[in-house]
Amino acid sequence: MVSSNFHSKLDFFFFHFNDCSIFSLLISKSQIFCTNYSLPSIFPLDCFFPLLKGVYGDAQRVKILYNKKDSALIQMADGNQAQLAMSHLNGQKMYGKIIRVTLSKHQTVQLPREGLDDQGLTKDFTNSPLHRFKKPGSKNFQNIFPPSATLHLSNIPQDVTEEDLRVLFSNSGGTVKAFKFFQDHKMALLQMSTVEEAIQALIDLHNYNMGDNHHLRVSFSKSTI
Repeated sequence: MVSSNFHSKLDFFFFHFNDCSIFSLLISKSQIFCTNYSLPSIFPLDCFFPLLKGVYGDAQRVKILYNKKDSALIQMADGNQAQLAMSHLNGQKMYGKIIRVTLSKHQTVQLPREGLDDQGLTKDFTNSPLHRFKKPGSKNFQNIFPPSATLHLSNIPQDVTEEDLRVLFSNSGGTVKAFKFFQDHKMALLQMSTVEEAIQALIDLHNYNMGDNHHLRVSFSKSTI
């Protein structure tokens, strides 16, 4: 349970990568901040949205700082979701760097003034139809786990085979070690070689369009295969 004091202040997550590359994630009752977030040829705005939205809460806004492009603010729906992101992502490895998380004093992720070109550094996901934690007491809150090498897949079309999914997840840059369909074939467990590979696969493939409006749901699993 998060205390009422937690909701009265901003919580700043500072992710520090090894190799002098820093990443911070600011999280308050409605916000997250990222610093020195370096990606190989990808811009981070859309990268963090699936990780946070799909796993630890509903990301509302993302903003890369204009004068420090290795830093970003990510706004969450509330402090509980911010706390979940901080507790589960601290110490994890992403893009070859170890993430460290601390708190901050920032209050909100500001949108650019009307008519101001911020070079695409800010994105508003407030009205995204992909949010999974809108309803109080949603069952999605019961399925929140730390990053693991085993991923839970759901909303799988009936005509998709194990081989299809193995190839799809291998193309995210990792190695699929094990796979198991649930009895109804709509869900499965898939194990990558490392937690880092699983994190990357989730970022790449959560909400992936499998055809006929079937969007794959990917989350971390507490189970093993």
